[in-house]
Amino acid sequence: MKKPNPPRAAKKPYRQTHHSFTREDEYAWLRDENWQTIMKEPHCLRADIRRYLQAENAYCEAIISQTGELPELLFAEMQARIKEDERTPPMPNKQWAWAWHYQQGAEHPQICRSQRDGTKPQIVLDCNKEADNETYFKLINHCPTPAQDLLAWAVDRQGSEHCTIYMRDIASQKDNLPDRLENASGSMAWAADGQYIFYVLLDDQHRPNRVMCHRLGTMQSADRLVFEEKDAGFFVSLSASRSGDIIFIDCYNHETSEIWVIDAYKPEAAPQLIAPRLKGVEYTATYDAARKRLILLTNKDGAVDYKLMQATLNEPTNWQEFIPHKAGCLLLDVAAFENHLVWLARENALPALYIQSVKTGDIKQIAFEEEAYELTLEAGFEYDTNICRFSYASMTRPEQIFDYNMETDVRQLVHEQIVPSGHEPNNYITRRLWAEAKDGAKIPLSLLYHKDTPLDGTAPALLYGYGAYGTIIAADFSTTRLSLVDRGFIYAIAHIRGGKAMGHNWFLQGRGKKKQNSFTDFIAAAHALIDNGLTQKKQITIHGGSAGGLLVGAALNFAPDLFCGAVAEVPFVDILATMLDDTLPLTPPEWPEWGNPIKNADDYETIAAYAPYENIAACAYPHILATAGLTDPRVTYWEPAKWVARLRERRTDDGLTLLKTNMQAGHGGKAGRFNRLREIALIYTFILYIHNKHIDNKHIDNKHIDNKHIHNK
Repeated sequence: MKKPNPPRAAKKPYRQTHHSFTREDEYAWLRDENWQTIMKEPHCLRADIRRYLQAENAYCEAIISQTGELPELLFAEMQARIKEDERTPPMPNKQWAWAWHYQQGAEHPQICRSQRDGTKPQIVLDCNKEADNETYFKLINHCPTPAQDLLAWAVDRQGSEHCTIYMRDIASQKDNLPDRLENASGSMAWAADGQYIFYVLLDDQHRPNRVMCHRLGTMQSADRLVFEEKDAGFFVSLSASRSGDIIFIDCYNHETSEIWVIDAYKPEAAPQLIAPRLKGVEYTATYDAARKRLILLTNKDGAVDYKLMQATLNEPTNWQEFIPHKAGCLLLDVAAFENHLVWLARENALPALYIQSVKTGDIKQIAFEEEAYELTLEAGFEYDTNICRFSYASMTRPEQIFDYNMETDVRQLVHEQIVPSGHEPNNYITRRLWAEAKDGAKIPLSLLYHKDTPLDGTAPALLYGYGAYGTIIAADFSTTRLSLVDRGFIYAIAHIRGGKAMGHNWFLQGRGKKKQNSFTDFIAAAHALIDNGLTQKKQITIHGGSAGGLLVGAALNFAPDLFCGAVAEVPFVDILATMLDDTLPLTPPEWPEWGNPIKNADDYETIAAYAPYENIAACAYPHILATAGLTDPRVTYWEPAKWVARLRERRTDDGLTLLKTNMQAGHGGKAGRFNRLREIALIYTFILYIHNKHIDNKHIDNKHIDNKHIHNK
């Protein structure tokens, strides 16, 4: 089949000078200066830019079409692994219990409630009906009043994360029309009387910076300003204590935090500061109502991996330590109950749950035996309970959700992920591998492969990474990655520096002036797969999204001859230009992570040395697929568009350079559980195509796949 010709973007001279450094950007014209409008009205995109993006989409589709029915086959496989009428376990909330229900074939959930005993089930919000005739629809948040007679729900209809908040009267199933709150972030919390709701407004640069108080029955224009963040480098969000007594206003960037509290029974009172921001000091707060104390998870006083402290509302700055810092044991989350305190920690790249009896002070740990697994603390709505909910999964075993009685130590399974097409965990192997970084650091990798996969170096591998903001990539279960693993791939997650897999210091070693560690760690992880005889050079495809796309782009420049291919989803590849533009939504909040090249020449040089777009060379590159979202406020669409244009123009080989821009979605791609599967199917089709493995279906059981999906284009 004849290979179609790729589009070529026009080159237009553009220069930018900072600190005596001049950078040239021949594809700068792909940025529409009217981007703020496009976030809300995508049809306003400049015509020449739209034509170019559409040409790239057409080229990508032409290449993928050469794989025949493979995308539909992959989609059908993935869909067959989803229990289409899935229901989450009910979460008790006083006399009610809340859950998500999915109908067969539905993209979106129904928000449901029933009596606590399971009787009188009721659909409160059917997102499928609300999404009817919408090109994009994503429920961002929902929050019932304390009396549970109203439901506030926030929806994004563009993918741009501009939300509208509605108030649903549960009895009548209607939204109260005067109480529609526009241009919100989706973060919200109710006052105790259910007559006032606090929410966060976005400014003109799409930054959440103002906390507003809305009284039911009034227009949004009458809302009261409660708090305004003046520093463009700080985010603002809201949360409420599970006891319902306290509302928290969280102000934070990537290294500093500050929290204010509102008495939920006095919604018109001014917020009270817990402790003023101090650069480098982070803290989160939860409220222990029975003892009227704040529980503070903090790195104060050099507690690199965090510790627990407490304070009273009367003396919020007088912090007392009660769970000391332990180097190498990273505290991640904490929840206060009437009789217990629960915290989630991570040690040796594995999570653990600890439970302390408030009465006795005794601490116990909930332990697990697999080599690599993931835990999530799901504290729930209730404070006055002895039940703690958590989820457990590994790369081989689907998610299980348990209700754990903290008094009796009885663990009750309340939900288990079902794979309708069948899944036998014993057919798969998960293991931990360690790579040695350039400076001698030991980098953990989590591996998954089929038990029949040959470990003689012939297997292809997919290496996934992120490595930024302290984010931990979970070694959990995924139904989609089985479509690669069942075709003989080794799936590997590299827990590189820049994340917190090995503690907070692991994060510090992969940011700012030490950012290069993330990239060299990732390359070392690829070499570890080869050196351990699992795969070989040119048999590895690398994959990352957003800041993980930056990782992929940098790794390609540093080691272009190592990989077979690369997938970069909404990749942050034009980092230097973005960090030089303080009008973009995330630029000021991102300076603590990457550096400020506007003010600091050293930061400029540091970023310029690894920025993927700046360092594209005239050389052979692996096959590349990049994705973008037109209304993406986090990684703007022009970053991957410019990157692909320059890659295609400079690369010296005839390898693939593909760009797929979603013209009606943002950072997370299309909304809806099946729409997302189609996007993953596209990515996996590309991976199988470049590895020429799509005909190896020896572990694929097609009897569970309804053939109508394969031909339903």
